[in-house]
Amino acid sequence: MRRLYLATLFASAVAAAAAPGPEVQQFVVTSAANIALRHVSVIDGTGADARADQTVILSDGRITALGPATTTAIPPGAEVRDYPGHSVLPGLVGMHDHLFYTASSAQQRITGSVPEPGLLVVELAYSAPRLYLAAGVTTLRTTGSIEPYTDLKVRSRIEAGLMPGPRLDVTAPYLEGRMTQFAQMHELASADETRRFVAFWADAGMTSFKAYMHITRAELTAATGEAHHRGLKLTGHLCSVTWPEAIAAGIDDFEHGPIYTDTEFVPNKVADVCPDSIPQRTAWLAEPIDGPRVAALIGNLVAHHVAVTSTLPVFEVSTPGRPAVQRRVLEAMSSGARDSYLTNRAQLDPAEQWRAELLRKEMDFERAFVAAGGLLLAGPDPTGNGGVLPGFGNQREIELLVEAGFTPTAAIQIGTENGARFLGREREIGTLAVGKRADLILVKGDPAAHIADIENVEVVFKDGAGYDSKALIESVRGQVGTR
Repeated sequence: MRRLYLATLFASAVAAAAAPGPEVQQFVVTSAANIALRHVSVIDGTGADARADQTVILSDGRITALGPATTTAIPPGAEVRDYPGHSVLPGLVGMHDHLFYTASSAQQRITGSVPEPGLLVVELAYSAPRLYLAAGVTTLRTTGSIEPYTDLKVRSRIEAGLMPGPRLDVTAPYLEGRMTQFAQMHELASADETRRFVAFWADAGMTSFKAYMHITRAELTAATGEAHHRGLKLTGHLCSVTWPEAIAAGIDDFEHGPIYTDTEFVPNKVADVCPDSIPQRTAWLAEPIDGPRVAALIGNLVAHHVAVTSTLPVFEVSTPGRPAVQRRVLEAMSSGARDSYLTNRAQLDPAEQWRAELLRKEMDFERAFVAAGGLLLAGPDPTGNGGVLPGFGNQREIELLVEAGFTPTAAIQIGTENGARFLGREREIGTLAVGKRADLILVKGDPAAHIADIENVEVVFKDGAGYDSKALIESVRGQVGTR
C-alpha cells in the first residue's frame, strides 16, 4: 500500500511537469520528439555487463527501443546522433542530496566551538539543482531540509519548467530532539508533538522524513507510525537511538552506515542519549565486520527490509591522506566557501589514522551488507567540512563504491536502480529499458571499465530533453555557498 501511494504521488508530480521555459531552455541542447543515440555503449543499471555498439531511441520522453546499432531501426524523421566512444547509463537517483551546504563552518568554529544559537547552514536553491542535474542526477531525495518552504518551491518551479533541476522527493525538516548543534533545527519535546509535526509537513507536501541524532525512542516510534499511516517513509541519521532500537520502531532506512551512526556497541550506553564521539569511534574500531555481532545487525536489517544509504564522500574529505578535491569543485565554490573548506582541510591531523580505518571499515560493512541481500543506496551528503558539492559528490560516491570493492556496474546499480526501488519508482526510472522514462546520462568514455569516466558527462536527458552539462556547471561557477 505504501509503495502504491508513493508511486501514485510521484506519477502525479511527473505528469504535472511543464515544457521547459526560457530559464531552462537555454541549457537544452536537444528536445526533439524522436532522438536516436547510435553507437553507444549501454550500462543499463541492473548490474549487468555493458553492451557495446548499441542504439537507444527516445520518443516523447520515453525509451522506445534499445538494441544493437546494426539491427535497431531508426524512426522516420528522428534526430540521429552518433556517439562512438561514449556510454549511456541511467540518470542517477541521489538518496542523500541536500539543497543546503555548510559553506562557512570553519569560520563558525573559529574559537573551537560553535557559538549560540548554533551552526548555521546556507540554502543553495539556485546552484544545487543545476549542479545535480549537470552531474547526471535526474531524481533525488533531499534527506532533511533547513528551509522547507524553499525546498517545496524549488520542486514546484522545476515541475513547472521554470528552473532546471532533478525530480525531487522533498524531505521534511529534521525530526530532532534536544541538544542539537544546528540553529535552524526545531527540537521536539514529546511523542505527541512528533506525530503532529509529521502530519503537518505531510499535509504541506513533504514526501519523506528524516530522524536525527538526538531524537528519543518514543519520538522515533511516533514519527514512523504517523509517516507509515500516510504511506510515507522515514530514514535516520541516528545516535541517541541505536540501530536495533530504530529497526524495532519501524524505520525504513539508515543514513551513513553504522560505523559513524550506530551506538549499540558503546559500553554503558544510556538510553535516548547520544554518547560522545570517542566512545562511538572506539567501539566500532574494535568491532570486526566479519564478527557475530555485526552479522546479527546485518541479519536484522535484511530481515526487516531496512535499507542503508552510503555517503562515503562526506567522510573521505575529513580523512587525512585522501586526495584533495578537484579543481572543478574549488572553481564552483564561492570565495568564502572555498576559504572555509581549505581552512578545514588544513586543520586535518595526519596522526588521526583512525579516520582512515573507519572509512575502510564502513566500505567493508557496505560490501557485507549487500552480500547478505541488503538494499544499499547512494548519496554524497554535501555537508561536513565543505569539500563535497552537489552533483560532483554523487559521482564521487560511485567511484568510492568501486574503491570499496564493488564492480563499476554494481556501483552504478546502487546509485540508480536501488534508489528507484526504495522510492517505489523502479517501473519508471533507475534502469534503461523500453517503456521507461528517458532519464539517462551520456558520458565520454567507458565507466564500466574506468569508473572515473562517470565524471565526463556531456548531455543529461531528463524526460527526453537533453541538457548541456558544461553549461549548467558554468552557470554557477563561483556561486556555491552564496545562492
